[in-house]
Amino acid sequence: MRTANTKFPFPAAICASVNDEVVHGIPNERVLREGDVISVDCGVRLKGYCGDAARTYPVGRITPGARRLLDVTLATLGLALSEIKPGRLWSEVAGLMQRYVESQGYSVVREFVGHGIGQEMHEEPKVPNYTDREQRKQDFVLEPGLVIAVEPMVNAGTRHVKLGDSTGWPQVTKDGSLSAHFEHTVAITPTGIDVLTDGR
Repeated sequence: MRTANTKFPFPAAICASVNDEVVHGIPNERVLREGDVISVDCGVRLKGYCGDAARTYPVGRITPGARRLLDVTLATLGLALSEIKPGRLWSEVAGLMQRYVESQGYSVVREFVGHGIGQEMHEEPKVPNYTDREQRKQDFVLEPGLVIAVEPMVNAGTRHVKLGDSTGWPQVTKDGSLSAHFEHTVAITPTGIDVLTDGR
C-alpha cells in the first residue's frame, strides 16, 4: 500500500481498519462490536527482508452481505495467486481480478495498490488490482525472482475513498460501505509461485 502522506511514519505496529475503513486504520481503544469486520495488515522486516500480509476478520456473527464481501475478496486473492505464472503480464492477472469483483457487484479500490517488496517494504513495481490504459503503461512481466505483495481491496459500494480523519492516515469508503482487504507476499519462481506469508 502507498499513501500520499509521507511526512511522518505510521503511528502503530499494525493497521487495523474497521468496517468502512479501507486501509491505514490506527489501532485505538474503540470497542469492536458483533457484526463489525476488521482488516489487520502487518508488515515485518526479518534478517534484512520484508514481508507484508493482511486479512479481514468477522467480529462474531456478521450479516450475510458482510460475509459475502469477505468471501469474494479472499477469492479474488486466490484467483490472482492461481493465475500468476512466469512470463505473464501483470495486467492480465489484474484484469481477471477486476472482472471477478465487478461481476459480484462490488468495486475495486484504485487509490491503493499492491507493490514490489524486498529489502524495503514498498518497492517498484506497483501492483494494481485492476487494469486500464494508464495502468498498462506501467505494466510488467512476472519474472522468476520478482517478489510482490498482492492485496485486493474491495468495497461493497463505490470504489472511491476519502480521508477518514484529521490524523492523515485512515482511508474510508466515500459512501460509508464496508470494505475488505486480503494480502500475501508472493515470490515468482521458474515454475509458478511461492506464497511467503502462508504461515509455514
